[in-house]
Amino acid sequence: MNRYRTWGTGVSLGLAVLLTATACSGGSQGTSVKPDSGKSGDGSANLKIMWWGPDTRHKATLAALDIYTKQKPNIKFTPEYLAWDGYWSKLTTLAASKSMTDVLQMDGAYIQDYASRGTLEDLSDIDLKGIVDPKIIDNSKINGKLYGIPLGHNGQGMAYNKTDLEAAGVKLPPKNWTWEDYFAFAKEGRAKLPKGKYPIGDPSNVWDNYQYYQTAKGKGPIMIDGKKFNLNKELWYEYQNMFAQFRKDGTVPPPDVTKAFVDNDPKGDSMASGTVMTKGVTVASVSVMEQLLPGKIGLVTIPTGPSGGGWAQSTLFLSVSSTSKYKKEAKEFIRWFITDKEAGKALGTSRGIPINNEIYKELEPNLQPTDIISRKLLDTVIEKALPFYPAPTGWSEWVQAYQAEMEAVWFGKKSLDDAYKTIETMGKEVETKLTNAK
Repeated sequence: MNRYRTWGTGVSLGLAVLLTATACSGGSQGTSVKPDSGKSGDGSANLKIMWWGPDTRHKATLAALDIYTKQKPNIKFTPEYLAWDGYWSKLTTLAASKSMTDVLQMDGAYIQDYASRGTLEDLSDIDLKGIVDPKIIDNSKINGKLYGIPLGHNGQGMAYNKTDLEAAGVKLPPKNWTWEDYFAFAKEGRAKLPKGKYPIGDPSNVWDNYQYYQTAKGKGPIMIDGKKFNLNKELWYEYQNMFAQFRKDGTVPPPDVTKAFVDNDPKGDSMASGTVMTKGVTVASVSVMEQLLPGKIGLVTIPTGPSGGGWAQSTLFLSVSSTSKYKKEAKEFIRWFITDKEAGKALGTSRGIPINNEIYKELEPNLQPTDIISRKLLDTVIEKALPFYPAPTGWSEWVQAYQAEMEAVWFGKKSLDDAYKTIETMGKEVETKLTNAK
């Protein structure tokens, strides 16, 4: 399931799908990290561990596990690594049978769901003082408890094609630009860019792209506390009418062109293909755009408002199963995972910018341009960033309906008023259902 969106393209982008583009779904083949049958309580343990990611992450993690076993021979691992879809499909089955792995990688969009079902152990007793910023820890807590140890920094901003914009004489996005700046940029770009090139994409079909507008304006997220439906009608119409006008006058690509974009494909990507000048990127994904357009990328925040804009916080965690026989050993391992310098070198930036700044400093002298740009994006967005507001459990059908309704508007099959009625009615129904659920 896709969780994040490429802001400014109107095309859904699962960040983890991006990160797993080259992923393989395998087990522990080719690694010296082997299972053992240690018993909890005698100092030995066989920790089952599971994660998703690309091949580079798999190899880096296996190397780190090997280091840990060499440092602590009584601890062995049974690793399993999969692509994004396979990971969550298997984890759902494991959770239902109460047989989740001892240690598991967890995502910011789903951790609240798994925690609420009692499948994750509270990790608040792990000492992270001087290791992880207390603000990050606080932002990661769920009902006052810590169910995942953050692994890397993340955040949302925008990349723009600096080279092509300068060639066309379009004023570049200013630091911490506002929504007013953004719309002015779009209009100037329409007037100056060659035919077939567009200053911005059309993100109006995806709910959380609109949410950036609403939160920046100080009206809060669309889903409050996981249950309350909070779609601001006035702002929604304001936003949607602006993009309707942009579609009419050619400021954004036509709907059929937008639908045909293929994220991160050299020829099919909205920005890499040279079609759209701006694109939403995350700290964890911006390196891909740098690879596709080396030296051409500029960075800026998501357009801001009185409350800020975009988000910045950790979205990738290591968690412990509540049914694990090796909770103590698992917690010790996770703390080691983000503090040991040898492990830090092995892991590198395979999970983004390390959450532990001391580890990052060790890596910094040898970082590649694709790694450096990730840090640059984080530094760019952090000042105005808001919290990360994913769709809570129970809202998936509404999310899908939102996109279907807005695409019907795109292609003239439905009026904006009718789409709003459907979106609002369904949102209130979900709120009622979740509020009344036991």
